[in-house]
Amino acid sequence: MMRNQLTSDNETPTAAVSALSTDETISGRPGVFVRLTLMMLLEFVVFGSWFATFGLVLATHGLGAIIGPAYTLAAVAAIASPMLLGAIGDRFLASQKALALAQIAGGIVMALLPTIIASGNGGLTLTLIFVYMLFFQPTLGLANSIAFRHLGTNQKAFPYIRVFGTLGWVIAGLGVGALGLSASTNLFYVTAIASFIFGVYSFTLPSTPAPAKGARFSLGDLVGAKAFSLLKYRNFAVLMICSLLTAVALGVYNTYASPFLGALGIQNVAGVLAIGQAAEVVFVITIPFAVKYLGMKWALLGGMVMWGVRFALFIVAANDHTWVAVLAVALQGICNDFFLVLAAMYIGRVAPVQFSAQAQSMLILVVSGFGQFFGSLFSGFVYAGTVGADPHAGPAAWTPIWIIPIVSAIITAVVWIIFFRYDRKKPLTVLGAEEQSGATIPSTVSAASESA
Repeated sequence: MMRNQLTSDNETPTAAVSALSTDETISGRPGVFVRLTLMMLLEFVVFGSWFATFGLVLATHGLGAIIGPAYTLAAVAAIASPMLLGAIGDRFLASQKALALAQIAGGIVMALLPTIIASGNGGLTLTLIFVYMLFFQPTLGLANSIAFRHLGTNQKAFPYIRVFGTLGWVIAGLGVGALGLSASTNLFYVTAIASFIFGVYSFTLPSTPAPAKGARFSLGDLVGAKAFSLLKYRNFAVLMICSLLTAVALGVYNTYASPFLGALGIQNVAGVLAIGQAAEVVFVITIPFAVKYLGMKWALLGGMVMWGVRFALFIVAANDHTWVAVLAVALQGICNDFFLVLAAMYIGRVAPVQFSAQAQSMLILVVSGFGQFFGSLFSGFVYAGTVGADPHAGPAAWTPIWIIPIVSAIITAVVWIIFFRYDRKKPLTVLGAEEQSGATIPSTVSAASESA
């Protein structure tokens, strides 16, 4: 097999490992599909059991001042760790083993949090959250990478696997809410137990060997430098830029949605937030149809723009219209499915297999890392000068915070419409395939090969 030119010239041809053989994918082993769905479900049971109402827990226990910094540190962890673990997963360690070890380590950290938060030690709380997210953030990309590897040529089945992740978040949210743990530190014990269960299960997942095993390792691999080479392709670069801008809105939502719902007088915050994930279950099954009839560009645009719409609804909800806030939460179905899921699908179809884990980790880096960082950082400053400055401020005082994601959505729409090249008549191809076959293409044409 000819070596993809996106790999290093010093690597041996064996480094460019192809996809798994048919008998290792769902085509040859239908039972693999079920195992992948359970993997995705457990991944988001872990995530959804604590992340949605973490800010509410801190506010309830007198640590409201560190809500912004906590989510900002979670974003820093997403910047620091996913690319590194993705590079390790691409070269040294089977992906399912890396997933297992990261989840078990994260569970240990989670088990320590209740006592620390109850003691009011904000500094140690921030440290533990940072350490936990160093372990957890890479697992999002690893789960996607494992799924795409074992889907083989059945990439269109990914939404039906990813929907179980949404179900996992719903189950976790409803469970935490039903147990009355939305604002309790005991929810971290739930997360720890779920992490241990998922970690053990991950060892039993179908073997997903390092795709670039045997290639010469370089310092660049520590930061996933090979995946960064994909940015020379116009559409991929535009996707990352717009993902960053959209993730600013995601960062604002993750940081302050639960305290805002609490300020509106909603009691079961975790249960209400779970409505958003339930909506994802409905919308995720529409993805194949949306891509077929709208195309990748316009389907993704819908997800990006809808983030701005939901925050506009939050502004309306502040005027004694609590039901509008619930509607805004329900828009999660479009916001996440038509943004995060479609972006992961796009990367899964165009990223060369020998660093597919790094490419998926790049999306996590941009979204949960830089996007979450800027979103929580900027909104934290605004929160400190508005709601934080007046503990008795009503829901209307939150409006300046919601302006940030609305402006971000407008900018995203303009950039996406103008710069993402789109030709529905041309199928997606693996980036670098033209170079691999020996063809020479100008950079202005390369984008066309990426269009939906």
